Amino acid sequence: MKKSVFFRLTDEEFEKLEAYCESTGRSKSDVLRELIRSLQIKKKPS
Repeated sequence: MKKSVFFRLTDEEFEKLEAYCESTGRSKSDVLRELIRSLQIKKKPS
């Protein structure tokens, strides 16, 4: 099942995302999914 996430960006952040997407020909969703997949999860000390 797919989930939706909604969040706010500053004008500067949105413009940067739009410019990146336009220059690469990719959708905002595709770019954000790739960024999320690249996140490293740190293990909590036990």
